[in-house]
Amino acid sequence: MSKFNFKKKTTAIKNRAGGDAYKQSPKMQLASILLTNFAQDQFYRKAGTTFKELAALLVQVEPIFAAKAAVYARKQFHMRSITHVLAAELAAYVSGQTWAKAFYDAIVSRPDDMLEITAYYFGKGGKTLPNAMKKGFGAAFDKFDGYQLAKYRGENKAVKLVDLVNLVHPVPTQRNAKALQELVNGTLRNTNTWEAKLTEAGKNAEDASDKESKKAEAWTELIRENKLGYFALLRNLRNIAEQAPDVLDIALKTLTDRNRIKKSKVLPFRFLSAMDAIKESGIKNAATRKITGALTDALEISLDNVPVFSGRTLVVLDDSGSMTWGGHRKDKKSPIEIGSIFAAMLYKSNDADLMRFSDNASYVKPNHRNAAMDIADGLAKKARSGGTNFHSIFEKAKEAYDRIIILSDMQGWVGGYTPKKAFAGYKKRTGADPFIYSFDLNGYGSLQFPENKIFALAGFSDKVFDLMSLLETDKQALIREIEKVEF
Repeated sequence: MSKFNFKKKTTAIKNRAGGDAYKQSPKMQLASILLTNFAQDQFYRKAGTTFKELAALLVQVEPIFAAKAAVYARKQFHMRSITHVLAAELAAYVSGQTWAKAFYDAIVSRPDDMLEITAYYFGKGGKTLPNAMKKGFGAAFDKFDGYQLAKYRGENKAVKLVDLVNLVHPVPTQRNAKALQELVNGTLRNTNTWEAKLTEAGKNAEDASDKESKKAEAWTELIRENKLGYFALLRNLRNIAEQAPDVLDIALKTLTDRNRIKKSKVLPFRFLSAMDAIKESGIKNAATRKITGALTDALEISLDNVPVFSGRTLVVLDDSGSMTWGGHRKDKKSPIEIGSIFAAMLYKSNDADLMRFSDNASYVKPNHRNAAMDIADGLAKKARSGGTNFHSIFEKAKEAYDRIIILSDMQGWVGGYTPKKAFAGYKKRTGADPFIYSFDLNGYGSLQFPENKIFALAGFSDKVFDLMSLLETDKQALIREIEKVEF
């Protein structure tokens, strides 16, 4: 027997719950944080800790990979605040890099992206903007016309758009010269946004009755002339129903337009947020029923984006205590609520069984014909909030599945050790050799399996479904997609 030369342990780390886990590669850790984190506190991690971990990862990956990951998260997954953090932290690593200016141009999708990055950079003690950031932001101004510059002036903010103009000195172009001059002069205003139209309607009203009438006119114009963006429409359904009921049917037709849904960039769980807002209003009438029906239909239409896999699939949702934390705030969803939406979408679109687990695992059998919204709502509301026992998945699984999709924060701790032995027992018992997809819903950066045995995924956009269709032929699909980013 060896006294000193023991077998090398394959379990590399303890996860945040104190259980054994496998460490993700630095690239996958970075991607997981960027694609799942909304810069808010989580059950096992405060927002400030997340930012520190993100900064620490920058010494473990190439700066160009981190830059590409930030652009990928911003452009493809529509993540905002966490990409602002990374862009600001990257400033310490980009001096002399030929791609740096192009990166700071590419990371900007809206004018306020520049304001948020700048504010974070100065808030961390930065004194002057790096040249690459200045030049990139200066170039980015050419993306925006007067309407966009006026909409995101950032008045009453620590860093205003006019401050940034004075810092980076963008070269005026035909598109924005007039607006930039007005911005510097303090005369730039925008009366064409939906917010401005409604504010103006309220200001010009003579009394409460007139205000009600003018707001109805404003909503009617916005809806009939298709001037309201899809996300704004989603968030204002109750207001439209109450203030402009005559155009509600037109609004709901837009809401369920297949092409608008595809182009909307709205994350799937936002439909659930909108549904909650309607239900929490306490209003029960014909309009409410119409809206909830349209939201249900819109989510069903979004199932077009879900891959259909060959063979049998097991979809597994973690409903432990840490998964239920963080919801019940305006427009914020807990991991269980987000995971439930994805579980329902995958379950309905495939030849699949559905399982949940916390202290133990159990099958759930909703009717495949039920709406995804209803299935997701039932899963979230019936969460058991116990421990996190990954072993129970494989002890309970009763047939040979071609793939197992696990939606979890990956903080297993019941039994202490990883479920490697239980997984081996499942394969021997059933003869299965399944692909395993591991969705890290909080970007905590650990796995319950070695990474080369599992497809590690992250992200809340339906773009993640595009990746799933590639993974069974390319285990590094997410990393490779990031590496393809050009700017």
